[in-house]
Amino acid sequence: MGFATDAIHVGQEPDPATGAIVAPIYQTSTYVQEELGKNKGYDYARTAHPNRRALERTVAKLEGGSAAFVFTSGMAAIDSVFRLLRPGDHAIISEAVYGGVIRLTTQFLVQWGLEFSFVDTSSPESVERAIKPTTKMIYIETPTNPTMRVTDIAAIARIASARNATLVVDNTFLSPYFQSPIALGAHIVVHSMTKYLNGHSDAVGGSVILTRPADAEKIYFLQRSTGAGLAPMDCFLVSRGIKTLAVRMKQHDANGRAVARFLEDHPRVKSVLYPGLPSHPQHDVAVRQQRGFGAMISFDVVTMENARTVLNHLKICSLAESLGGVETLISHPATMTHASVPAEVRQRIGITDGLIRISVGIEDVEDLINDLDQALRKI
Repeated sequence: MGFATDAIHVGQEPDPATGAIVAPIYQTSTYVQEELGKNKGYDYARTAHPNRRALERTVAKLEGGSAAFVFTSGMAAIDSVFRLLRPGDHAIISEAVYGGVIRLTTQFLVQWGLEFSFVDTSSPESVERAIKPTTKMIYIETPTNPTMRVTDIAAIARIASARNATLVVDNTFLSPYFQSPIALGAHIVVHSMTKYLNGHSDAVGGSVILTRPADAEKIYFLQRSTGAGLAPMDCFLVSRGIKTLAVRMKQHDANGRAVARFLEDHPRVKSVLYPGLPSHPQHDVAVRQQRGFGAMISFDVVTMENARTVLNHLKICSLAESLGGVETLISHPATMTHASVPAEVRQRIGITDGLIRISVGIEDVEDLINDLDQALRKI
């Protein structure tokens, strides 16, 4: 079946009890057992429930994995993946990774004897140099948040395979509609489902998609032991959102390309970071491994004061954390998503005070461009 067909039908079959085209929300904490030791597949909602199982089937299918588990947030999902490591293990992480991952690893997980190296994973040579005898995992975002660097997944997969290391790819920015990391050699894919999978800014969730049974068994043990599984209502909302993923991503991509071209030509903009532009340093890699470029763009207006002027004068674009919703969201990474990252690190990896990140929505693109233009002209 095609992608859109799978997104609508896999895990989203009609309710067998009533024939309802949309399965019900199983808003219950526990399940009655038929007799001692015998149930209908569910016993307690922390360990499993029908809405969670349905959503997990959907995301596993779309990403091409053998199993999937959904969590209360993207960070809960990512935390579970790093817990596959053991004290003394070393992991390589994309240096321009989401700020929450930097905070989790450097301020918390290091206390448990794990070691992390932050590397420009868009350079396979840099990854090779960072490998240690204790390297057990390579964790990449592609494109990175918010610097939009693109990593050649297949090239890093070859490095990981040669070192018997697990390759993890955060596919949040592109979704499985535009990128298939498992097909390129990844062992694990993670998502903040809050973003494009849900797509409507009304639910928070994360997912881990796996290819190896041993990893799946460990992740499920962590999910039910820590109680981090996604609740029925949130599963229902994400499942609903995924049904329109294909059509939404097409419009996000069309709008993203148009806005990127506009920004690149604007006199008030110093530079634009968008893999769909030929000027992007990894444009050729993006063309090769992606089926589209998406709607995440970063652009530099040089100073904090300029960024403040632009952000405070927008009328349609909403100044807010998060991304991937049908509405256009815009943010200032240095003071928002990456505020917890030390200033010297931000400067080194390219998160300047003048950098603005925009998640282009699916509004009429002419309205978005006019809004950005009037705000930029206030500089």
